[in-house]
Amino acid sequence: MQYRRLGASGLKLSALSFGAWMTFGRQVGRSQARELIAAAWDHGINFFDNAEAYANGEAERVMGDVIADLRLPRDGFCVSSKVFFGAAEDPRPTQRGLSRKHVVEACHAALKRLRVEHLDLYYCHRPDPDTPVGETVAAMDLLVRQGKVLYWGTSEWPVDLIREAAKFARANHLTPPTMEQPQYNLLHRERVELEYAPLYPELGLGTTIWSPLASGLLTGKYTDGIHREGRLAQPDAGWLQKLVVGQSGERRLERAQRFVQAAAELGEKPAPLAIAWCLRNPHVSSVILGASGLAQLEENVRALELVERYDEQVWGRLEVAAAG
Repeated sequence: MQYRRLGASGLKLSALSFGAWMTFGRQVGRSQARELIAAAWDHGINFFDNAEAYANGEAERVMGDVIADLRLPRDGFCVSSKVFFGAAEDPRPTQRGLSRKHVVEACHAALKRLRVEHLDLYYCHRPDPDTPVGETVAAMDLLVRQGKVLYWGTSEWPVDLIREAAKFARANHLTPPTMEQPQYNLLHRERVELEYAPLYPELGLGTTIWSPLASGLLTGKYTDGIHREGRLAQPDAGWLQKLVVGQSGERRLERAQRFVQAAAELGEKPAPLAIAWCLRNPHVSSVILGASGLAQLEENVRALELVERYDEQVWGRLEVAAAG
């Protein structure tokens, strides 16, 4: 395993991490989750990603039970949660958002579900137009000072709002955001490579990226369209289909198919190759893997072997294949 600093911080995360989104508490129960986390740990993965909204909190309960059962040393791993959407099925106004009340209470609830005394990473899952940025920053700083959160950051925030949060924190001697968790893959590159580019040197921002396989598009499983298998075919994933497949003019299914063909010409499976492409970006602190089975996880971990296998010319061909 390779370990990378989280931006300008001193925290070192495994280059590949393991997340519970759309799997734990849904497709994956405790027994299978135990097998997956144990395998991830054996591969050197030290960062496990979660959120209050994943399966309405059940994903955190499953992960917490499994980590406790495996008796992983607390100083050997990092665990995260995210706050915004709430864990309730139909959240009331105070059960969602980034108000001081919800940020603090959601943290306490996540600590109980994950069975830990502090969160290593805590993310604002989306921007909250109803809450002043300063209120959210102050709430995060409070949790840091109480020792309940070590590093806080954002997920899918626009660059101006991240800057505003950092500016407010520094002006008021509060803890600024350390990291962002954006989507990043061969089909979705602009935010990480262009929009956030000034923030890496300016704020020392780290990134823990999600959806390196574009929710399965880059594995080739959807070359014939969205069918019954896979993340995009889940009954409540209509919003995700729109997000991943995009508008008709973006031709993401077609671009994914070209990438899969290019991978086949190299004699490689497309999934680890797409993950390896993400790992080549020096501003990516960790690539979050999702898996519903052990074979899938083992295959994706092979991405580490592929990063140095090919030269710039080959990676350039793969980018051209996936280009719009």
